Amino acid sequence: MREQTPGGGRESEETPSQHREILRLALPAFLALVAEPLFLLTDSAIVGHLGTPQLAGLGVASAMLLTAANLFVFLAYGTTSVVARQLGAGNRAGAIAAGIDGTWLAVGLGAVTAVVVAAAAGPICRVFGASPEALGHAVTYLRISAISIPAMLVVLATTGVLRGLQDTRTPLAASALGFTSNIALNLLFVYGFGWGIAGSAHGTVLAQTGMATALVVVLMREAARQQVTLRAHPGRILGAARTGIPLLVRTLALRAVLLVTTWVAAGLGDVPLAAYQVSATIWSFLVFALDAIAIAAQAITGRTLGEGDVVRTRSATTLMVRWGIIGGFVLGIVLLLLRTVLPNLFTSDPAVQAAIAAALVIVALSQPLSGYVFVIDGVLIGAGDGRWLARAMLANLLLYLPLILGVHLMGDWLLEDGSARATGNAVMWLWLAFTGFMAIRGVLMWARVRTDGWMVTGATR
Repeated sequence: MREQTPGGGRESEETPSQHREILRLALPAFLALVAEPLFLLTDSAIVGHLGTPQLAGLGVASAMLLTAANLFVFLAYGTTSVVARQLGAGNRAGAIAAGIDGTWLAVGLGAVTAVVVAAAAGPICRVFGASPEALGHAVTYLRISAISIPAMLVVLATTGVLRGLQDTRTPLAASALGFTSNIALNLLFVYGFGWGIAGSAHGTVLAQTGMATALVVVLMREAARQQVTLRAHPGRILGAARTGIPLLVRTLALRAVLLVTTWVAAGLGDVPLAAYQVSATIWSFLVFALDAIAIAAQAITGRTLGEGDVVRTRSATTLMVRWGIIGGFVLGIVLLLLRTVLPNLFTSDPAVQAAIAAALVIVALSQPLSGYVFVIDGVLIGAGDGRWLARAMLANLLLYLPLILGVHLMGDWLLEDGSARATGNAVMWLWLAFTGFMAIRGVLMWARVRTDGWMVTGATR
């Protein structure tokens, strides 16, 4: 079912209730989302003081671990959209049932992925061309942390259910529990037991498993209230998998962008790779902060379209885009002020510190653009516009490859004199290319959201 908004599908006036609703969903989502990159920030800070090869190895391993988990981010995003539409249509029991299907799908996909990643950890890490010492640390971390992949996917699915139900506070509580335990376990295993980078991986496994267990208990209680069975329904699970295919394609293309960027960084040497690892982790932290508004956009867009209210959908979109851009400006300014302080938290190597500081200038300046892109992405995910998102990200990838491969070809020239300044410039060029990717993505998002083609109403798209 498709409806047009009055006046060609444009905006209605914003109301104070919309501001309150966005804030109610976005603030807990922000606190929960920043906990995820804080896992990696914690690992980076603890492992970074073991040495530069360990930090470089963590950069390779974490890129692959996040790829393995985030390939299936549709378990959160797609579930949020489906559950929110069912809720908007007045079918809470149907919303819970859809969430249970997504959780069972997460268990199956997680088990298979964990086995594949653990078995192929060596060949996977060798793809990046890191130094032999860094490679050894990467394989160790990846092989152990692969055990956490099923838990990571269950966290995605159950979090998506709760967001669709307009509850972002419970995922916040679970994230706080996971982050706190991750710090304690990492410090204990890495320094207390002397396990090195392996201890960091073990701590992350236990923390992720605890988060998954807590969220599953919450979902089971919701199912009991609505008298919804917890049994697996193969037909419905396969249906959930088919629905997630467009978002999977989108995510594959996005992960390809991030992986090829890491590959280029690895080709520049251990110092640029370590600097990229830290700056990328800080970028991820900022992304998750901005993505809080995108999470609110997913939940609000899904629910309002489920209700058939396209006018409110349009006005909420306009308001959230404004919030995203302003948030990007604020985060960018803060990062510029802290760019010479933050590197000291992750490494004691002066060359790596200088390269990180240089990279953070570009990261900071690109934050308003990131705020715009992530909010629109959330709106379109909430609308269930997965097929367009898949096509757009594939186009993004193709347009980005000449930019990033250009940096790869310039590598020897950029690092010709081997100075710290040359290393910093090389990492800056890496981030300039990535900012070009974000700019292309922003243009495509702008062109799509100006139309009414994504605003399809009803319980299902």
